[in-house]
Amino acid sequence: MAGQPLIYRGQGFSLRRDKNRFVLPNLFRGTVRESSQAPILCLARHESWNCLVGYGLSRTHEFESIIEQEREFAMKAGLPFDRDMKAMTLYNYHEIPFDGSGRFVLPEDLAVLAEVEDQLYFQGAGQYFFVFAPGALAAMTEPQFKSAQVSCASLAKAELKKASAK
Repeated sequence: MAGQPLIYRGQGFSLRRDKNRFVLPNLFRGTVRESSQAPILCLARHESWNCLVGYGLSRTHEFESIIEQEREFAMKAGLPFDRDMKAMTLYNYHEIPFDGSGRFVLPEDLAVLAEVEDQLYFQGAGQYFFVFAPGALAAMTEPQFKSAQVSCASLAKAELKKASAK
């Protein structure tokens, strides 16, 4: 339906494959393509967590209003707000092309920032999704991560089993 927000839900997992590529799970691929109106994935480092945030290009059109909302909230709460820092955080994303099968190359700087080696776990979160290195996700101690940790371990086991059968 026109005007409805694009929603990312569910989970996915990818092993690094030939030519140093990962695969954007099918569950997210169509939404990213629709949001970007092209096969372009936006990835950035999460502000607080040791992971990446993924979305399509249409989300970038909301960045100025997000900055303004956070500025207004800080003003009302009497908190400091650095507009330049927030803008740098939001606009510091990579536009990454992916093919029809969802294959993409993760930029080295993002891999280093998120401690990615050869596996990615994808977790839907509404208007965006998180991309974790399984080890970084396992290190999260807050109980709210338990469900994602269990899903990640289960999906990793299945993917590794499929890969070893090939």
